[in-house]
Amino acid sequence: MKTLGVDLAAATKKTAAAVIEWGQGSAQLDHLALDVTDQEIVELFGACDMTGVDCPVGWPDALIPFLTGHLDFDAGPVLEYDGIAGRRLLAYRDTDRFVTRRTGLIPLSVSADRLAHPAMRCAVIQAKIAALHGPQPRDGSGRLAEVYPAASLKIWGLNGRGYKGRGVPEAERLGLLLAALEEQAPWLDLAGHRDSLAGSDDLFDAVIASLTARAAARRRTLLPDESQAKAACSEGWIHLPSCMLDGLPG
Repeated sequence: MKTLGVDLAAATKKTAAAVIEWGQGSAQLDHLALDVTDQEIVELFGACDMTGVDCPVGWPDALIPFLTGHLDFDAGPVLEYDGIAGRRLLAYRDTDRFVTRRTGLIPLSVSADRLAHPAMRCAVIQAKIAALHGPQPRDGSGRLAEVYPAASLKIWGLNGRGYKGRGVPEAERLGLLLAALEEQAPWLDLAGHRDSLAGSDDLFDAVIASLTARAAARRRTLLPDESQAKAACSEGWIHLPSCMLDGLPG
C-alpha cells in the first residue's frame, strides 16, 4: 500500500506532499516534495491507494441556502441564521464540531477564515481527480480523506503546539516533535529526509497526513454516526485516528 499526504496551501508555494510505502510491519517515506502543483497532486493520487488532504473538502450545508437567499433578496433563508448561533452554523461543519468535542481543538472555519482559499483550490483538485479517477466521496469512504494533522498528533500523544513558523523556537519545537515521532514510530524509515522534515513544518504535516491516510485506509479512524452521515457526504468528514501509531503498520 502507498498513502499520500498533502498539506494544501492556497497556492503551489508551501504545498507539501509525502508518500509512504507500507510493508509488513514497516513503512518507508518514498517521496517528499514542497511547492507541489495541482497536476503533481493528481498524479500522486493516481499512484497511491489512499490520500489524506489537510484541507476542508466541503463547506457547511447551511451556507448554501443563506447565500442563495442573499443573492435572490429572499430574507427568509437569511434570517434563519440571525444571531451568533446561526452564524456558527454558517462557519463550522458538523465534523468541525465533532473534532472539537473529541479533541478540544477548534478547526479553522472554511467559510469565515483564511482556510477558504485553500478549500477553493481543493475543490478544483477534487474536480481534476474526478475527471480521471471518478468522484471521491467527501466522507472519506473512497480514496480521498480529509485529515487534520494537529488532531492526529494530539491523539497520538505528541506535543504539536508551537512548531509552525520560521523562528528559532518553532524550529526547535519541530525538531523535538520529529524526534518524538521517530521514537514512537521506529518502524518508519525516513529514508534520508530527516533534515528536510526538521526544517519545514509543511513537509512534516504532509507526513502526518500520510500516516493518517493509512489509518483511514485501514478503517482505523472515527467515522460519522447515523445522525452525521448525511452531512459528512456533502460537507466532508475529518478522519481522526482511532488507533495509536503502533496500530498503523502490519
